[in-house]
Amino acid sequence: MESSDPSSAAVSKTQEISVPPVEGVAGGGTSYGWVDGGLQGSHLGSSVIDPTKVHSADLLHVWSMPSTANVSQQEAPRPLEHVNLLAARNERESFQIALRPKVSWASSGIAGPVQIQCTDLCSSSGGRLVVGQSITLRRVVPILGVPDALVPIDPSSPQINLLPGETTAVWVSLNVPCGQEPGLYEGEICITAMRTDSDSKADSLPKSERYQLYKELKTCLGITESRDHSSSEEMILRLSSTSTTLRRMLVLPAFQDCHENNGLGDMMDEDVMNNVAVRVKLSLTVWDFTLPLTPSLPAVFGISETVIEDRFCLEHGTKGWYDALDHHFRWLLQYRISPFFCRWGDSMRILAYTCPWPADHPKANEYYSDPRLAAYAVPYAPILSWSKWF
Repeated sequence: MESSDPSSAAVSKTQEISVPPVEGVAGGGTSYGWVDGGLQGSHLGSSVIDPTKVHSADLLHVWSMPSTANVSQQEAPRPLEHVNLLAARNERESFQIALRPKVSWASSGIAGPVQIQCTDLCSSSGGRLVVGQSITLRRVVPILGVPDALVPIDPSSPQINLLPGETTAVWVSLNVPCGQEPGLYEGEICITAMRTDSDSKADSLPKSERYQLYKELKTCLGITESRDHSSSEEMILRLSSTSTTLRRMLVLPAFQDCHENNGLGDMMDEDVMNNVAVRVKLSLTVWDFTLPLTPSLPAVFGISETVIEDRFCLEHGTKGWYDALDHHFRWLLQYRISPFFCRWGDSMRILAYTCPWPADHPKANEYYSDPRLAAYAVPYAPILSWSKWF
């Protein structure tokens, strides 16, 4: 990742947005503290904040981090830089977007929700890397205080909650297909502070206004419904009556702000987001060569069948047990890892095997012939001692 800012400017920005240390946090040690109301010099004040009317950059810090960094909950903010990546075809590259609230804009215990949307990456020649297929977003969730688990973010509802005084990381992965056209691909990630569901409901129409709108719309529908043997004079009268009803609806208090701005008071959600979102520019250079399907340096990972049985409440040797092993097998292969399964055997020996089916079973050939498998384990004893194949 590269920055176009001079080093001196970057240092100056870091000094401006640094969070002061507070004693007595995190078990009595020194940690980055939380000051609700923003950083020094913030113009937001202590009033209730509507995130749709304030630029998200005034509400939260956003910066990028490499995939090799452990972004802790107390990670200090850094200057925002464009993300520039290089990848071959059939390669995956990842990076992280770190988020840390400056102030709270939610009425609940959270600092506030944010929406994270990524555009497709496009090249000048028409190539495209599609969000949800080649581009995935996952939230980094700490386990016992250590950033560890990657939880998928639903593309249809890419919203997460930020906590006061904590840094949250989003893991972005770019998967380049084998047949992808080489070149420079560009796009962006938009981070927007959102209103909470409770805040949105608080601004909904009162019941009396909703009932009046319903009644007026129902009246319009009754007037305009077609009737048999209607004369042209009757149709004109019905349309005139409908026009009068619609005009009466437009002067309701619910549409007052629209009326004052000639109907332009409310913009579409997408337009609002584009006006207040923090935008992270993203570029990926795809090289003109392809990594082989079979890894040159095999990486292996053992999966305890006992853990799978306990976690998913499966009985050893059942169809659900086979399906769970198969799911883990294919999941790890997509990350260029050769999986094997294991359990404790007799005399403290470990029984390790790549395929749970016997060698003459059709599934075995499917497992061992997968070109993504770079190493395999051969068991010294039957996987299932009671199996009909032994």
